[in-house]
Amino acid sequence: MRRHARSAGRFAAFLALWCILMGLDPKDLIVGLCAAAFGTLAAGALLPDSARRPSARGLMRFTAAFLKQSLLAGIDVAKRAFSPRLPLAPGFVAFRPSLPAGLYRDAFVSISAMMPGTLPVGGDGKDGVVVHCLDEHQPVLREMAKDEARLRAVFSGGGKHG
Repeated sequence: MRRHARSAGRFAAFLALWCILMGLDPKDLIVGLCAAAFGTLAAGALLPDSARRPSARGLMRFTAAFLKQSLLAGIDVAKRAFSPRLPLAPGFVAFRPSLPAGLYRDAFVSISAMMPGTLPVGGDGKDGVVVHCLDEHQPVLREMAKDEARLRAVFSGGGKHG
């Protein structure tokens, strides 16, 4: 029963996303229904049974921090791009995630790629992530550790899943 409710929720979310993006034209809605059905089937097949429900409180905290950090980092990148006095010290740093390899770590790396001034570029061969940053003297690793902790809070113990 729980699994059907979860599938119905996913279907509704996929369909709502389709309607937001494409509108409510009946011709588009037919395709949207099919896309939502296939998305629901794919999500059911790809997501493990042990995947945890996100914590609403953790998700709100993560979203607020992400938006704030994105804004501040974007302003910093713009300042550095337009002011020759602000130094650039581009380089690579290796971040060691505490999340095990798998779904949650992949989500973390994907989210990290959206932060201005940093870009995960691959693995370091030692279970870490190599990150390119505009200024390697900034606390990049500390900020990534905070982001990882916030993401872990969204899944309330999601680190147990690989």
